Amino acid sequence: MLDESLLDAPDALARADRRDLLRGAAEAGARVRTAARHAAEAGITELKPEGRPRAVLVAGPGTAATGVADLIAALAGAAAPVTRIPPTGVAPAPGALRWTLPGWAGSMDLLLIATADGSEPGLALLAEQAYRRGCTVVAVAPLRSPLREAVHGVHGVVVPMASAPHGEYDAETSAAGPGTLWALLTPLLALLDRVGLVTAPADALQSVADRLDRTAERCGPAIATYGNPAKTLAAELADTLPLIWTEGEAAGPVGRRFAAVLAELSGRPALAAALPEALPTHGGLLAGAFAAGADPDDFFRDRVEEAEPLHARVVLLRDRPTGGLSAAPAARELALGHDTAISELEPEEGSTLESLAELLAVTDFAAVYLSLASTSGA
Repeated sequence: MLDESLLDAPDALARADRRDLLRGAAEAGARVRTAARHAAEAGITELKPEGRPRAVLVAGPGTAATGVADLIAALAGAAAPVTRIPPTGVAPAPGALRWTLPGWAGSMDLLLIATADGSEPGLALLAEQAYRRGCTVVAVAPLRSPLREAVHGVHGVVVPMASAPHGEYDAETSAAGPGTLWALLTPLLALLDRVGLVTAPADALQSVADRLDRTAERCGPAIATYGNPAKTLAAELADTLPLIWTEGEAAGPVGRRFAAVLAELSGRPALAAALPEALPTHGGLLAGAFAAGADPDDFFRDRVEEAEPLHARVVLLRDRPTGGLSAAPAARELALGHDTAISELEPEEGSTLESLAELLAVTDFAAVYLSLASTSGA
């Protein structure tokens, strides 16, 4: 259950936010600026590569590293294949995780390591393995971490992870924390710009930071629900099964991250799929047990003490239309044909990076509000 009254009570939200998640979301723009500065200080912006890598490999723990790999793959497009190296191990603890290079990885490939912890022995072993294979290694990790020394030991480049601008807090290194993603992603975007795989020069990263700041102003706790897209989305998703349908280059990884963050921060299930494949993939959910009004039991039984059934709600995340074909009308028709409500998010005009940043910011804020305003607490 969601306590919607809490959404418009900034002081109560602050008391419920024991992990400083709202602060992390609000400071995302500042983290981009700090991370871009760290990348420049590490020499990333002065690199003169001799060509593009054959492939990019991305490794790291948790939701943040998964999001980094997904976003880089979407932004790189056909410029180079991007492969995430998933961890293995007996537990999700830093000391238990292990990563292994694929058999084909070699001297023409680039290994990117992204971690907000930096104590994982498995990542140090991965860096050593990459060095033996001839891979170039670049890591983003906390300033004082064992991984930093390990990567330096194999002649790799380490960019210090951008810390929070006003001191440490619990969400700073949370794998799903709003600031963590940008602290890890920004230096890698600067690097990939230098090697010609993405377009992310210094002025583009500044524009991303500005867009994150403006979105944080619109989505902050002091803005009432009726004028706040993140609070509105949180209220709309209360007691629903979100079906996150995405369309466009930037929207796909945002939708997948939104589903992951909803699960991790607020304990809510969600399903993400790209249009038009989402229509047959999720169409059965709109007509089955999660359909609006679906109730397989006796209509006349006493429900006073029962929780409301979980119904599907479509969340349509789209890049701004560019005049091409769109499956959005068919998506609306399918949802409304099954009496299923739709929430829609579309960014303002701007570059792909700016659109991605805005969609990430709104959905991150929405996930935080759902976490804080749920009756189970933050």
